[in-house]
Amino acid sequence: MLRAIIGVLGGLTALVPDRIVDAFERVAVANPDEVEARSGLLPTLRAEGVFIVAIALAGGRVYAWTVYVAGAFGSVLLAFPRLYRAVAARFVYDDPKAVEWKAGVDRVLRFVGALYVLWGLRELRRGREAA
Repeated sequence: MLRAIIGVLGGLTALVPDRIVDAFERVAVANPDEVEARSGLLPTLRAEGVFIVAIALAGGRVYAWTVYVAGAFGSVLLAFPRLYRAVAARFVYDDPKAVEWKAGVDRVLRFVGALYVLWGLRELRRGREAA
């Protein structure tokens, strides 16, 4: 079930990356009208969405390893949300210093990180039970 949800989210990212960026900005960025996304952002998000759909469809070891990587990323996000903000701003915006983050965004990032960690641990447990 979770793999299907991930696949659907990947599909949405591939089909409507501009709406994904809008949703991210509504949650995280205080001045979205004052910052400009990088020109290659939408094609990159589209490719990421296609990759996520492919991984979800493939399943097996490829999916498991991808989830392990996501769990590791989640641990970094959980522990260092400010670092994530700094890196994300460089990848997403032309002028990362102009981005004003909303109050409380670190809590949201930590929550997402915790979900990634739990997802990774769940997949790790399932892999051990299958062995």
